[in-house]
Amino acid sequence: MKNLKNYTIVLLLLVFSGCNEDIESINYDEINPSIFPKSEADVQAIVASAYYPLRGSYGNGIHSTSENGLMFILDATTEILQGPYGVQQEASLHSYKASSTSFTRFYDVFYNKISSMTLSIDRIQNANVNELVKKNAIAEIKCARGLLAYELFDLYGPLVVAPLEILKSPLNEVPLARLSNAEMVSFIEKDLKEAAADLKAPGDTPYGRFSNGMARMVLIRLYLHEKRWADVEEQANAIMAMNYYGLDADYVGLWDVKPPVNSKEVIWAVPADYAGTSENQWQLMVLPANYPERGGYGTIQSSWKFYDSFEATDIRKTALIAEFTGTDGVTYNRANPANYMQLGPIPLKIHPDAARTTALTTVDIVVYRYADVILSKAEALVNKTGTPTQEAIDLVNIVRKRAKISEIQLANYNTLAKFNDMILLERSHEYWCENGQYRSDLIRHGKFTEHALDLNGAASQSAPYKALFPFSLDRISEGKGKFIQNPGYN
Repeated sequence: MKNLKNYTIVLLLLVFSGCNEDIESINYDEINPSIFPKSEADVQAIVASAYYPLRGSYGNGIHSTSENGLMFILDATTEILQGPYGVQQEASLHSYKASSTSFTRFYDVFYNKISSMTLSIDRIQNANVNELVKKNAIAEIKCARGLLAYELFDLYGPLVVAPLEILKSPLNEVPLARLSNAEMVSFIEKDLKEAAADLKAPGDTPYGRFSNGMARMVLIRLYLHEKRWADVEEQANAIMAMNYYGLDADYVGLWDVKPPVNSKEVIWAVPADYAGTSENQWQLMVLPANYPERGGYGTIQSSWKFYDSFEATDIRKTALIAEFTGTDGVTYNRANPANYMQLGPIPLKIHPDAARTTALTTVDIVVYRYADVILSKAEALVNKTGTPTQEAIDLVNIVRKRAKISEIQLANYNTLAKFNDMILLERSHEYWCENGQYRSDLIRHGKFTEHALDLNGAASQSAPYKALFPFSLDRISEGKGKFIQNPGYN
């Protein structure tokens, strides 16, 4: 166990901190490209910098498990999470607007990282190092750029993507317009397809790094977003044909203190460590202060509506804590929620890690799993033709069987509407508190506003335009008329 933890921490330092002996982050965008990179070690340091914004850091890691991360905010716009105050309540009520910095910040903090990766690719292409090293490095950066671009596109719609020639002339201030939807999709798709062609197979890829399976997984998410069902099926088939991935028998154990380094289900995870190189703060976010052994801030809850949607024997419900006896000796539950469970159960998902010595935990942040491939293919098969099939039902049952619940029958889901309602529910049960993509699932099926209104009633400020987040007023101003705000926020 100790050796495995040491391995994970060392890998994190390599992945997220480059080759600096003092383990300090380096802004590679400020390094003179005429003298860097000069060696294979320099190239690997640049690759490490591409992973840097994708880690779990509170300040500048987009996969933070705090309110500054995707999962927290995006699941809070659905019935999976609810917030009693602050930014989490804004998310729950869909009350965000252009002045809501917690919602505009994802673009403000991370959009220029796409430009940084574009410059990194150019520097590596022009480096005098081994061609295979260059090819592998560029593939990793393209996967990172494709992933980050997709995540921001999912939040805001098309982005500004600066061309290389403009990035090479930073002193020339050129206002740029957002890409069209087709241009944005093409940009992401090209990166991910090229990455999939050159990245290593999952069995040859170190834990925490990108494989060709990961590139194809993000392509699935992109194609789901665009309802390109045949393309979803194609990428799912390609991943399945690798004959590498499979469901882990122990669903709950995927979020144990022991990292799932050898799990064939994990497509990509962000390793976490006590040093804060990449932080997992989820226990701190969800556990009440009086939780036994070690508590937290209790900033977010699930909803009783979500809790009640599970079948009684579903093991995926295990970590939705509906009752606990606090350090004050009082038992809290739905009947006696106090300020800890008034909206819903505690959505712990990961191991409590009561032995942790700091506010952080070493439970890794699992972002993508093979179960997503299975359910995505099932959805694609049905929506491609408009008719549910036994093949799609069988795929769903693979996931349900692992969850210890009954198999479903085609006769009960024999229309497109019935099947899609079922697949949405199944996705919410399988992926809650992982990558926040259930919001996108609801949007894809036209249910985002409907679910928000049903959950919060008259208090909800949801509307169809809230499916996209707003851009900050600063970005609009900088655009000098070329950068157009999303509809509804003017």
